Amino acid sequence: MSFKIGAVFAGVFLGGVLVILPTNNFSFMGDSDVVVNSVEEQQEKVPHLATPHAVKAVYMSACAASSQSFRDHFMMLFADTELNTVIIDVKDFSGTIAFEAKDARLVQDDATGCFVRDMKELLATFHEAGVYTIARITVFQDPYYAPKHPELAVQKESDKSVWTDYKGLSFIDVGAREYWDYIVQLGNESYAIGFDELNFDYIRYPSDGDMRDIYYPVTEAAVLADTRYGKAVELKKFFAYLDAGLDEEIVTSADLFGMVTTNTDDLNIGQVMEYALPHFDYIAPMTYPSHYPSGFFGISNPNEQVYNVMKISLDEAVKRLLAVSTVVPLEGVIAIASSSPALYPKDVQNIAQIRPWVQDFDYGGNYGPVEVRAQIQAIYDSGLNSWMLWDPSNRYTKEALLAAGE
Repeated sequence: MSFKIGAVFAGVFLGGVLVILPTNNFSFMGDSDVVVNSVEEQQEKVPHLATPHAVKAVYMSACAASSQSFRDHFMMLFADTELNTVIIDVKDFSGTIAFEAKDARLVQDDATGCFVRDMKELLATFHEAGVYTIARITVFQDPYYAPKHPELAVQKESDKSVWTDYKGLSFIDVGAREYWDYIVQLGNESYAIGFDELNFDYIRYPSDGDMRDIYYPVTEAAVLADTRYGKAVELKKFFAYLDAGLDEEIVTSADLFGMVTTNTDDLNIGQVMEYALPHFDYIAPMTYPSHYPSGFFGISNPNEQVYNVMKISLDEAVKRLLAVSTVVPLEGVIAIASSSPALYPKDVQNIAQIRPWVQDFDYGGNYGPVEVRAQIQAIYDSGLNSWMLWDPSNRYTKEALLAAGE
């Protein structure tokens, strides 16, 4: 992946770290280095839309995408409001692949999740309306694949059976390379049927379950050897493999926990912002105020200060991208001498890579037009211009959005 930054810079110190601030706009380009498993060469090429300068997106589940009434509702939203992008599940929490795949490894005769029989035609309909389309791929959470390949699944330490979280969902060990190929192939096929971008979610180790009885059959030794960054290093290997394996022209984005912008450890799930940035065109921190703990930056109830939670989180992200050093250990980089904690030199990165999720669902509080718009305004006030709305029920707050053309 390559980044082109055309700007004049000024250096300032923020929090003891030298930060480079741009005095004019950035330009950005991303592309992968290696092309493998290209399905586009085997199928008729379909047209793709360029990434909008400012992505304004809504999530659409596979179940909603298979419903004509939901399709009509979404098309009305795009016609009436500022929205210009749709994110559709092609593999959700169930592990079900939502369209008819060509590769034998992706065929699921016994999957029980929602299926969109005319996905290619649906994408063409969105394209005709000028809507940019993103395929959402849930990665390591996969209760379809895990029972079929228990040797690659996260297991219970006690009896080596397949581990499940509190919702009964199972995960694949982050280091399972056979599964990496499965994800790469799914990504390439998703692009080949017309999706303009691939969005990867659940790119992490599990967290919500009995963590005292858990075993990683592939990466256990690495995780135990480095309790601070062991998981992150293993996950970074997957990022690099994915980057190299996807077709060259594919635009990618990665969903990350919201607190990756303020934490420099891996949150015990393997996610470190600096390790994801080189391998994706965009990162999408899930900065949902309801998911932040009481006391976050002195905020007793994050649900009551949604603007501040979003603004603080993104200001920290921007600062880290513009910094020329980091406390996160970087592979092959020697720490700056006589610094404590150790600082590692890094390149300035384009803040346009940050494209956060916005909470448009009630959890811990009521999220109406005021709360949704406040989060969007915080994004703009942080110097960013793109965002994605998340509501698992697909019922979005239209009143929070500007009218089309405004």
